[in-house]
Amino acid sequence: MTTTNQSLLERRKAVLPTGLGVAFPIFAEKAKNSEIWDIEGKRYIDFVGGISVLNTGHSHPKITQRVHEQLDKFTHTAAQMINYECYVDLAEKLCERAPITGPTKAFFLTTGAEAVENCIKIARAKTRRPGVISFVGGWHGRTMMCMSLTGKVLPYKKNFGPMPGPVFHALFPAEELNVTEAQALHSLDMIFQADIDPSEVAAMIIEPVQGEGGFHQVTPSFAKALRDICDEHGIVLIFDEVQCGFARTGTLFAGEQLGVEPDLMTTAKSLAGGYPISAVIGRADIMDAPQVGGLGGTYSGNPLACVAALAVMEVIEEENLLERSVVIGDTIAAFLKGLDLSSIGHIRYKGAMLAFELIDSEGKPDAAAANNLKAKSFEQGLLLASCGMYGNAIRVMVPLTVEDDVLQEGLDIIGGILTA
Repeated sequence: MTTTNQSLLERRKAVLPTGLGVAFPIFAEKAKNSEIWDIEGKRYIDFVGGISVLNTGHSHPKITQRVHEQLDKFTHTAAQMINYECYVDLAEKLCERAPITGPTKAFFLTTGAEAVENCIKIARAKTRRPGVISFVGGWHGRTMMCMSLTGKVLPYKKNFGPMPGPVFHALFPAEELNVTEAQALHSLDMIFQADIDPSEVAAMIIEPVQGEGGFHQVTPSFAKALRDICDEHGIVLIFDEVQCGFARTGTLFAGEQLGVEPDLMTTAKSLAGGYPISAVIGRADIMDAPQVGGLGGTYSGNPLACVAALAVMEVIEEENLLERSVVIGDTIAAFLKGLDLSSIGHIRYKGAMLAFELIDSEGKPDAAAANNLKAKSFEQGLLLASCGMYGNAIRVMVPLTVEDDVLQEGLDIIGGILTA
């Protein structure tokens, strides 16, 4: 019996829970750079990148080679049991590159959610305070604490409560959301007035560029205002760079463009080119606050992922991916603007972290149009994802290593559908 996408979907439905959704009804057979082939041999252009995990593309030869070499040595010891050099090498390199001055330390986990949770643990250990403030539209993960931090209910929080606390959400400022910086800061002040005194807040966490929330960008002025508030009240400022980090925005970390230093920061997703690892990086005096044994995890900092991440950092430099990210973002934005369509609303991007909104004739969010574009693009061999509070924004997460002709092929599919 021939194996097909449909036959595998039927097997999947029988054994996997309904809550584990899947965007595309296909099964991957092989992938290279920015292209994927399913088990029936159909080719797809990948503008999703494993949800912004594959900035260095699928199966980059240098990364694959390093992992093969490590496989022949060992695959696991548990870093808290037996050390290995690649763990220390990677920590050193991240501390060198992080936008934090002074003594800095780093350690590794497996997922972005773990990194976020450990930031909260460290901040609470340092301050001996319970409270955390995050922002509307922010995305921080699917674990219980991270769901509480996430500023979007559907589909991430419904039926899963009560959430851990005390966590409070301030407004995120963005012109396209009709929220000014003054309004966002006022909402933060109202939290201090109505919900929790700033002396009881351990941490404030924000994405320099929101991911799931719609690729809205923190401005330097708002970042400075948060830094000032945190300094005034002894609050730990955390930049969550799980999605916007590792060359996506034209710098290794998006926070580099804000002129403001966080106390702690997270990174994951594209850190290791598809191998599961995340990191917390931060000021040494804060990072050292938890007691010995208070941090860690069985698989945290797996050696295969560590060597992959070291290779990723080399690829970013050797292939000029920071510059390439800017070129890709400019190319996509120019293409969309050139379509001159009233159905395309706000286009926002920093480097290749780009999203564009689809709107109806009244200028309102048009989630149906976004779903239609995704569906028709899939039929024509292009994989797209959406985001935003209203589901009407298309986010582009194409590998930074994409060939020019493949990028243009994907854009032409989008243009053809939107102008049809």
